[in-house]
Amino acid sequence: MKVLLINGSPHEHGCTNRALEEVAASLKANGVDSEIFWIGKGDIHGCIACYKCGGNSNHCVFDDEVNQALIKMQEADGLIVGSPVYYASLNGALSAFLDRMFCCGDCFHHKPAAAVASARRAGTTATLDIIQKYFTISQMPLVSSQYWNMVHGACPEDVEKDLEGLQTMRTLGQNMAWLLKCIEAGKKAGIDTPETEAKIKTNFIL
Repeated sequence: MKVLLINGSPHEHGCTNRALEEVAASLKANGVDSEIFWIGKGDIHGCIACYKCGGNSNHCVFDDEVNQALIKMQEADGLIVGSPVYYASLNGALSAFLDRMFCCGDCFHHKPAAAVASARRAGTTATLDIIQKYFTISQMPLVSSQYWNMVHGACPEDVEKDLEGLQTMRTLGQNMAWLLKCIEAGKKAGIDTPETEAKIKTNFIL
């Protein structure tokens, strides 16, 4: 079993990464592999709704880090997305990244997911709410912790002092590992993944 952790911060080794490292260590302690994927700090094009991906082909026409992450996601059993808080919301580059990743991807259904937010002070719960919407529209079970999945600090050294935040990350890793093991045990017991009906779209213009 393996979990893909996406670091949506422009700072590869910043506060968001420190939080994800704590989750990764907890996953490892519970027998689950993981990989932290950094989206980088280059330009990330927003989705232009061209639908040349066919809406779920695991490949976007803009061939960048999004396609790299989709390859890794196809092999992953779970997903955790971490973001710094900018103006009480997620990082703009990560927003563009997730728009395209979830528009193109058909590798998310029924894989457990969680969001992690990093902030100096406020805006964390709004950030978590936005990221989690990508999961809930994709039939991904949400993984929780003993507190909302957040750490606080202006630098990684500050995060080290956020003992409650780090404990929250460890519990998140433990709960993710537990759920993945439950899903795996269910498969061995003959419990199949639910089949999805053909999607019905209703417009509200008559």
